[in-house]
Amino acid sequence: MSDLIVNEIFHSIQGESSYMGQPCVFVRLTGCNLRCTYCDTAYAFHEGKTMPLGDILSRVGEFRCRLVEVTGGEPLMQEGSLGLMTALCDRGYEVLLETGGSIDIGPVDSRVHRVVDVKCPGSAMHHKNRMENLALVTKHDDVKFVISDRKDFDWSLDVVRSHRLLERTNVLFSPVFGKVEPVSLADWILESGEPIRMQLQMHKYIWEPTARGV
Repeated sequence: MSDLIVNEIFHSIQGESSYMGQPCVFVRLTGCNLRCTYCDTAYAFHEGKTMPLGDILSRVGEFRCRLVEVTGGEPLMQEGSLGLMTALCDRGYEVLLETGGSIDIGPVDSRVHRVVDVKCPGSAMHHKNRMENLALVTKHDDVKFVISDRKDFDWSLDVVRSHRLLERTNVLFSPVFGKVEPVSLADWILESGEPIRMQLQMHKYIWEPTARGV
């Protein structure tokens, strides 16, 4: 079994997917190949400790919660993340993957609910998007856009329409916390006439926005 570099494992409320609002155990892996302008987990770029897979599974089991998210950073940077997700599925957990969308999601266990970011221009990382991932997503997955301004919204709407995402998967738009007022994003979505799901980072409204491990 492969060891992984783990930044933190914690129990919280799932804050930004179609599972939003549910209790969830988060396994945050260390390392990221992106540097988004609005990143709120830069501490995961380098901080972490090496843990055997068995120790990770034991720690997850302590929380007695059946929903588990593997996140980062960028979890797919570590090859062992694939084995971790399969091991969790084999143990009967409902497993989410949150990925920045720059790495192939094809090898991920088909039982995993993939939350795939598409980086907008406001992130300064949109050139890193692996657009081929959009051909792989299904109704079992989410595609998420984090919106910095109206230009990001219009760009995202074009991606959604050109890839016919609303026909094939769950589409989520969320505002960059503290930069775009939720009411503005709500108005833009309503004006678009598209059945896009708006979401907020729920955990940032429950706890202090910069808090870790919640």
